Amino acid sequence: MPRRKSIRLKNYDYSLPGYYFITICAQNHAKIFGNIITAVGADDSVCPNTADPEPHMLANDIGRIVEKCWYKINNLYENVKTDAFCLMPNHIHGIIVISEGGQGRPPLHKIIQGYKSVSTRMCYKYNYRNIWQRNYYDRIIRNEEEYSKIQEYI
Repeated sequence: MPRRKSIRLKNYDYSLPGYYFITICAQNHAKIFGNIITAVGADDSVCPNTADPEPHMLANDIGRIVEKCWYKINNLYENVKTDAFCLMPNHIHGIIVISEGGQGRPPLHKIIQGYKSVSTRMCYKYNYRNIWQRNYYDRIIRNEEEYSKIQEYI
């Protein structure tokens, strides 16, 4: 079986302290996390005739689990924190911050592996066994200007 080509930065230590922009897509890009709607009423119903035309993401049960698991990353490692996060119908964007200190630093791929594993298991009760595509996209945030642009994008 041919080996997949890595999309990671060659010879970079992903356990180094820093800010990492992450995108993880749903399996087959399926829209399983919710829907984008024109506006949301007080009872979370779709209100197409509202004066607020800004689109909103309305998460379903799977989307709420995925989001909740993202923030639980903060409780797993003393030197890993989540920053900005955005849930979309078929993917997520987020920033993970790895800082100095602690009992060693987990590499980014282990953090993402754990997140995907836990969130998938929590979705079993909704009959979703494979919610994530095999890989994920990352970008090392190199400076304050790049961080600001990514945070605004998210």
